[in-house]
Amino acid sequence: MATPLLDTPVQLTSVAQTDADRALQGALKARGPIPGHIACIMDGNGRWARQRGKTRVKGHHEGVISVRDITEACAQIGVEHLTLYTFSTENWHRPAAEVTALMELLVRTLRKEAERLHKNGIRLHAIGDLERLPPRGQRELREAFDLTAGNDRMTLTLALSYGSRWEITEAVRSLVAEAQAGRLDAADVTEELVTESLLTRGLPDPDLLVRTAGEMRLSNFLLWQVAYTELFVTDLMWPAFRREELYRAVQSYQDRERRYGRVADES
Repeated sequence: MATPLLDTPVQLTSVAQTDADRALQGALKARGPIPGHIACIMDGNGRWARQRGKTRVKGHHEGVISVRDITEACAQIGVEHLTLYTFSTENWHRPAAEVTALMELLVRTLRKEAERLHKNGIRLHAIGDLERLPPRGQRELREAFDLTAGNDRMTLTLALSYGSRWEITEAVRSLVAEAQAGRLDAADVTEELVTESLLTRGLPDPDLLVRTAGEMRLSNFLLWQVAYTELFVTDLMWPAFRREELYRAVQSYQDRERRYGRVADES
């Protein structure tokens, strides 16, 4: 097993990258392969806020800072795809005031961060039932998509109004419709066809899935796509998850042997 890069916490900031952080990133890239696609279940905003006597909305605001830091760090170490579970289909059942605050936060964040993403060569993408978002949110998304469409340094995908069971159900409906129209036979349905029928078509499956707040479940996130994804669970709440913990997650990934169901001595 390779030597860990981080034995003690290193406090870093996404405002200005430090020399120490650059050195850590260089060592991380030299240490082993960097995941091509990292997905994150960003859990614990509300609990982080409650533990500090703050409102849940304050926790969501702090979580945005983590999003910025993790996005920047992923682009800097060479991650090609970052997918963030931003708002689930189940989240619509939260109290109306919290949902409204989250949608307002989404609009303000997109407006503020789109230019930053563009300057850093990051393309913005989104998956989910986007028509359920408020009109202002849909408009800000479209404008951010258009602004960043030509960027190829990294793709940042937001899973918004997203649920994997909903996604799979929609894919099945589309395949059934094709069959009913006589354009598809049962024998034509393959894993590849199902994959291409999902909202993530064109994206590689995640190599690494990070879950914060210590919860040991997938929470209806990318159920098809994470069949052979490596998992990293941390007790840190999402607002406390910053690039130093991301580096630990990548180190954990580098220390594993990915066999995809085969035995170790097979090529």
